[in-house]
Formats: sequence, structure tokens, C-alpha cells
Amino acid sequence: MTRRAADQPAPAAGTAVPPRGAPRARRHARHAPASAATPAFEVMVERAPPGLVRRFLTTQRHAAGLFAGALVAHVAAARARGERMGPRLALQAALAALVRPMLRRELRDAPFPVQLRRRLELLGPTYIKLGQILSLREDILPRSVTSELRHLLNQLPVVPYPRFRELVVEGLGRPIELMFSWIDPVPLGSASIAQIHRATTVEGDDVVLKVVKPGVRETLRRDARLLRWLGALLQAVIPHYQPRRIITEFVTYTAREVDLRREASNAETFRSNFRDMPDVVFPVIHERYSAESVLCMEFLAGPRPDAPEARALPLPDRERLVELGASSIIRMVYRDGFFHADLHPGNLVVLPGARVGFIDLGMVGHLDGELRRLLLFYYYSLVTGDAESASRYLAAVAQPVRGSDPAGFRREVTEISSRWRTAASFDSFSLAQLILESVTVGGRYRMYFPVEMVLMVKALITFEGVGNVLLPGIDVANVSRKHIRRIFLEQFSPMRIVREELRGAPDLIDALAKMPLLITEGVRVLERSTRAPAPSPFAGIPSAVLAGFCVVGGALLLALHGPWPAWTLLLLVGLVVAVRGGRG
Repeated sequence: MTRRAADQPAPAAGTAVPPRGAPRARRHARHAPASAATPAFEVMVERAPPGLVRRFLTTQRHAAGLFAGALVAHVAAARARGERMGPRLALQAALAALVRPMLRRELRDAPFPVQLRRRLELLGPTYIKLGQILSLREDILPRSVTSELRHLLNQLPVVPYPRFRELVVEGLGRPIELMFSWIDPVPLGSASIAQIHRATTVEGDDVVLKVVKPGVRETLRRDARLLRWLGALLQAVIPHYQPRRIITEFVTYTAREVDLRREASNAETFRSNFRDMPDVVFPVIHERYSAESVLCMEFLAGPRPDAPEARALPLPDRERLVELGASSIIRMVYRDGFFHADLHPGNLVVLPGARVGFIDLGMVGHLDGELRRLLLFYYYSLVTGDAESASRYLAAVAQPVRGSDPAGFRREVTEISSRWRTAASFDSFSLAQLILESVTVGGRYRMYFPVEMVLMVKALITFEGVGNVLLPGIDVANVSRKHIRRIFLEQFSPMRIVREELRGAPDLIDALAKMPLLITEGVRVLERSTRAPAPSPFAGIPSAVLAGFCVVGGALLLALHGPWPAWTLLLLVGLVVAVRGGRG
């Protein structure tokens, strides 16, 4: 990997404005030989993926090296702090001196976070992708580690252009000439899973071609098996870092990204969700030129929001862009529960007319109804200054484990949120950073959050960062407040409540249909139990049994989130029967 490539930000599919002079570059590219060089990229050498045993041994070698390097780094840090050389540190120092010569020379004196990053890079694309996911988990991992992992290579070796064309033909099953009149030999970007090029269809549409690299699926399947085994092992050693959970999340998300049909489906879902907001744009998918390993999508031409061209726009345009960004991200997360989970400035495009485009839609987050409502109430409490409610809702989102301290967590989150109330501008305190700090605190109290929470925070951080570039000193709470209030009120509109209840109509009808049978059977039981000819001290049992049946049935339906009319009716009947039976 060349240093020049590593230092460049990674453009995403359909991203980025074509470089200045792009039309001229295209004319030259049409006549470039098939073996045209790809500047700033290292060319990938295609090899068959190594077998499971060989890959296992390679992985274990790097894991052993990482543990040894961690010991060396720990001893070096202890000496730098001036710690007294007790028996324990002396033993550690002796072991460190023993293993230090066996470490890679470039890593012997490096801090542990640097060693981790470099070994992930040496292990290849799967582990680089894992490191990029780990860089988001500030709620679990130390900040020194997550900060270093953000420096992972973002431009990986590219598939040679002739091989790229072969992959397009293999994926679509048709000759190139029948689909595309031009494909740029120089890629826009090359990530761990796919590679992207500009192209023009035979119909004249300007598009981006995204193609899964050869051998990626086999490599991911093989590495996923090893990672699950490693996660189970690490769970027994360092359970407080939740390695099994992190690896399971990574495997799940990465498996989705390999199937480009999911990205196409994501784009269509976003377009449907935002059909009433024409100024928020998602690329059109060209389905006839797309398949499992090839994706053809509209090229959105425009600068990144942090580019000089965007910062030079008139103030009304920049204000409009910030409003659109706030509205669209809050809407994705808190209304739709379906949001862009890999959001950064490179995946945003400023389009003519002060419109905003979202691209690279392979990684999305899903929030189910209950989680979405809790996060909505949490965010609403933050922007309205209700710190105590914010801490209560955030604690409800977290998953406590053995040794957790929910009360302590709520107290600290309340304190953090209260500090933010007096410093709501971006320059002094970021709302997204407040949420991230609150989530990070959860690790100390053994309160863990779903990965969707962390991905949501990343989207908010991106919005705030871009907003501050376009409008320095932006008041995040003021921009967010009206959008979150609108969505908050939508949650309680009569029509929405009716729609939510209609979703449970089949369960309600089923419960009502079975109710006569249940009541008849209950009455028969009561008749058999009340055939005694004379009054007895147990004369009230029939009504008590019926009342108990109704109360228990209603409670079960309530606990199982059954339709509210059914459990309400059963509880009321049980209450009435119990009162009347008591009077008798």
C-alpha cells in the first residue's frame, strides 16, 4: 500500500465530484490501453484464499504477537510512569524481555493501539473491516484504541482494470459493449469488499459501477468461522469488552454488505421514505445492470459538504443544507428507524439548488419500534433540557449485565446532560459528543448498548461536524428542536395510533373468536364444581375461579403485548366478577 493512497480519504460509490477537468480526462480514458496504470493505488495480486488451517495458523501467530506486544507495551508504560518494581512487575518485565526479540521490529516499541492497528492491516481486508467497526465502539473499548483504529488503511489494493471488466461480465452475464459505452480505467475508490469506477451506459446515463472483489465471499466465510471461535475464547478472558457480541455484530453487518442487492434495496427504501422530500436525493439504481456482485447506480455530481466549493456557497444555501441534513437524519433515525449507518462527509454530496445527496448505502441501521421510541424520547429530552428524563430513557435502552449499576449510570448521565444545558453550541459542547460520552460511561457501569445506538451516534456526529463547517458555531439544539418536536407529535397523532392498533387487529379477532369457547369451558368447569345441594363455605369459588381466569388471561395478554382491547376486557370482567362474587 503506498503512503499516498493511504493518506487520501476514501471516496464511496457514487461519491465525489469528478476532478477538475473531468471531461478531458474522460476523453483520454476512452483511448487508454486496457492495462492503464492506476495512480495512487497498489494493484491487487489475485490468489486463491488460503485454506482454513493455514489461515488459522496465521491468525494465531498475529494474536500471539499481539498479546506479547501488549505485555511489552504495558511494561514500557509502567516504567515511563515510574512505577515501583515489585514482584509482579518484575515478572512481567522478565517475560517482556524474553518475548521482545520475537516481535516484528517495526512494532517492538509501539504502543498497544498501534500494534493492534498494524496487525489488523497485516491480516488483510476482513480484519481491516473489523477494525473499522471496532473504531465505532467507544462505549466498550478504550478511546486510545478507537482513535488509533480510525487510521486504518482506507484505500486497499485495486483489481486490475482488465480483471474488473471480466468481473462485470461474469456478474451480469452480458458483454460489456451491450451495457456500457465507457468505463473509467482508474477507480474512484477501493475498499475491503468492493471497487468502484465511473461509467456511462449505452443509454448515455452517467453511473457508478461497484463490483465485489474476487475471493471476498470465500475469505469472509472462512474468517467469520475463525472470528467466532476467537470471540468465544476472548469472552472467557476479557468479558468486560464483550468480544463475542462485537464479532457477531461485525459478521452480521459484513455478510449483508457482500450482497450488493441489499444495497440496491436500501436505496429504494430510502427513496420511498423520502418521496415527499425531493431535495433529499438518493441514487437511482439501474436494475438491468445490477446483480449480486455488481451494482450500477446513478452518479451524483457535486462536492462534499466539507469541500471549499460547499463552504463558499451563499449563506442562505448553507443554512438550507444544514436544515435538510438535520431533518433527514432525525427523520431516518427517529421516524423511520432505517438510517444510513456509514455516514461521513465522503458519503454526502452537495447538489445544485442547495440539495443534499446520500450515497454508499450498503450499511444501514434498523431500530425496532420500542427502541426507536426510547431513543426518540431520549433525544427529545436532551434538546428540551430535561436531563433526568434523558438519563432514565438512556438507561432503559442499555442492557445491564452481572455487576451493573443502573442507578449510578443514571446519576452520571444526568450530570453530563446538565453540564451540556449551559453549553449547547458546537464550539463548547457537541450534542452528539454528549450522547457518545453518555454511552461510553455505560461501560464503567456494565451497561451495554446495541450497535445501532453507536451507529446512530456516528450519524449525529457527522451531521454536527458538517453543520459546523457550513455554519461555524451552529446551535445544535436549536436546529434539532423543531424537527424532533414534529416527529414527537407525529407519534401521538390519532391516525398513527389507529394504524398501530390496526396492526394488532388479527390478534384481536383471533382472541375474540376464541373467547366464547374459553368462557363456555370455564362455565362448565364452574357448573361441575357447584353441584353441592347446600351452601358451603366454598360457595364463592365459581365467581373467584372465573374472576381469576379473566385476570390471569388478561395479564398474560398484556405481558405478551397482545391487543389492548382484549386484555382490557378480560381485566374488567375479572374485576366486576370478583366484586359481585364478594358481595354474594
